[in-house]
Amino acid sequence: MDDDIKKIVVKVGTNVLTNKDNRILGPVLRELVRQISVLNERNIDVVLVSSGSAIAGKEVLGEIKATDKTTRRQIYSSVGQPRLMRHYYSIFHDYGMRCAQVLATKRDFDAGKHRKNMINCYQGLLAEGVTPIANEDDAVSLSMSMFSDNDELASLVAELIDADRLIILSDTDGLYTGHPDDEDSEKITEVTVDQNVEKYVKASSKKEGEGRGGMASKLKIAKGTAKKDIPTYIANGKRENVIVDIVDDKEIGTKFIH
Repeated sequence: MDDDIKKIVVKVGTNVLTNKDNRILGPVLRELVRQISVLNERNIDVVLVSSGSAIAGKEVLGEIKATDKTTRRQIYSSVGQPRLMRHYYSIFHDYGMRCAQVLATKRDFDAGKHRKNMINCYQGLLAEGVTPIANEDDAVSLSMSMFSDNDELASLVAELIDADRLIILSDTDGLYTGHPDDEDSEKITEVTVDQNVEKYVKASSKKEGEGRGGMASKLKIAKGTAKKDIPTYIANGKRENVIVDIVDDKEIGTKFIH
């Protein structure tokens, strides 16, 4: 393990937290929290950026009357966010740990008092041994000032707390030279910020509630974060012990460095 690692940000996407029927997977949440508890024992602070509130809301409500896309997102997320947090709260409690919800809009990262306020919030929680769980405040976020997705939120949080690593957990093992399912595709283990790997990525189509970020977005965010001297990883969140293994410098996922 790299002894210099004191703070990491882990972002977990909707596709990691759900199965093919878009149901929240309890065992995946439990494995995430188990790994956070292992790192806490090593005095490594973890901030978890978790998607999944819209899917959690859709599970409860099913189809709704609202037709406006933004209103639908607000409704699903508002119902799903407390449900998702209840899952997390219960599992953290099982591991003898405490967690907190930190909902943010893009404005909260603006230079000045908003940003200082966010720094105080994260520093205060971590100092008390509480794991912050961050998500976009979808209920009040204006469309024109939304994060592009939670990958962007995770990058901003990593910069905000001066994290030593950003780990973006996806449903693929990393960046490939083609589609991950093609047998000719090879996984790229390390990328520098000036390498042209964008050519390998195709746009993905997402259904409602499935999350806004695809690999193209992850690539942009990973490079941008690595440019700020925060090594960033894209890895498979359903792989057992993935976070701890990355902290232990095992060759997992795709690593982005300056």
